[in-house]
Amino acid sequence: MDLLRKIFKGDRVIWIIFFCLCLISIIEVFSAASTLTYKSGDHWEPITEHFVLLMVGAVIVILVHNIPYKWFQVFPLFLLPVSICLLAFVMLAGIITGDRVNGAARWMSLMGIQFQPSEIAKMAIIIFTAFVLSKGQDEKGASPKAFKHIMIATCIVCGLILPENYSTGVLLFFTVYVMMIIGRISAKKLLLLGGGIAAFVILFVSFLLATPNKTLEGIPMGHRFTTVKARIQDFVNKEKVPAAKFDIDGDAQVAHARIAVASSELIGKGPGNSVQRDFLSQAFSDFIYAIIIEELGLAGGIFVVFLYICLLIRVGRIAQKCDRTFPAFLVLGIGLLLVIQALFNMMVAVGLAPVTGQPLPLISKGGTSTFVNCAYIGMLLSVSRYTAQVEERKAKEEAARQAQALLEASPEPQAAAEPTAKMLNSDEKFE
Repeated sequence: MDLLRKIFKGDRVIWIIFFCLCLISIIEVFSAASTLTYKSGDHWEPITEHFVLLMVGAVIVILVHNIPYKWFQVFPLFLLPVSICLLAFVMLAGIITGDRVNGAARWMSLMGIQFQPSEIAKMAIIIFTAFVLSKGQDEKGASPKAFKHIMIATCIVCGLILPENYSTGVLLFFTVYVMMIIGRISAKKLLLLGGGIAAFVILFVSFLLATPNKTLEGIPMGHRFTTVKARIQDFVNKEKVPAAKFDIDGDAQVAHARIAVASSELIGKGPGNSVQRDFLSQAFSDFIYAIIIEELGLAGGIFVVFLYICLLIRVGRIAQKCDRTFPAFLVLGIGLLLVIQALFNMMVAVGLAPVTGQPLPLISKGGTSTFVNCAYIGMLLSVSRYTAQVEERKAKEEAARQAQALLEASPEPQAAAEPTAKMLNSDEKFE
């Protein structure tokens, strides 16, 4: 037990949530990776690869959660410029060579290892935002310069992400916006920013819907416009079709995901008994929540939501215990990013949001996203270790104050002993 406590330090609830999500991931990815099994011809290869990635991720959690949280402030100094350069390189490579996966240039290879620079950029921006918000905090709120510095960095990163991955850019920007609200940035600035973004989104969507596809395809850097337009139209123009006349057309992924959810019932078909996994090309990634509901039922789906909500609640409690602003903003930013992404993925799977390419954190099969998400968990645990030390120090100080108060309130020993000593040395009782 002592050895386990030395290895798995930090908040126990977060450790339990992490292991529960990993266990669900192993079970459901093993079931949902039937298309990968068919392509490789090896029944065990997809799950073995995923299990190894999770084991490496667990090692990352252990390593990161042993790093004092103060060192995380240094990360943006090299992560931010490196991620910006990598994002620009990936975007230019897609333009020059036309080499894209599913119509988007999001991946790059380094020494034979594929990864997404956007995942590194997300981490850099979250830590950078927490750092800037923590500097210059006073009773009136954040420093007036904080908004400008955060927006410059966020706009550069999101501007490089958006052409190839709209959902990731929007998700990151929204998370930063919520962090600025929590960080007490001027309400006037945030209202103006929110109004400007809302107006831009309305104009952009109107432009997409009103412009023919041929014209959209000819716009520079607009190779994703037609895909975004089709997804918006599919989501907005949903019609209720009688079961007898139902025919899968348009986006087959959405149709099969809805069939998986509709056929699940309360307890589902059981692990490994999914039918729609053979028809969903991204069943192990973007639509894994639909497979979870199909196999584990509504109860399993609700349990997964419960785990993410518990993670956010736990993050909030850790932030409350912090006596410094940087660790508090850091854990809140990480918690918001993970939970918002998870909720958005689940909304897509059940038909409450347009289709995007967002994986389910710590459950979907992936390389870069798995490692980065595990690093996030390590950071949360690192800050929780710090808050535990703060609480221990406060408890010792309180105990010392109480002891001092008792000493000051009690009479002096000599004065208290004087009457007793006089009585024992007196013969009055015997007279």
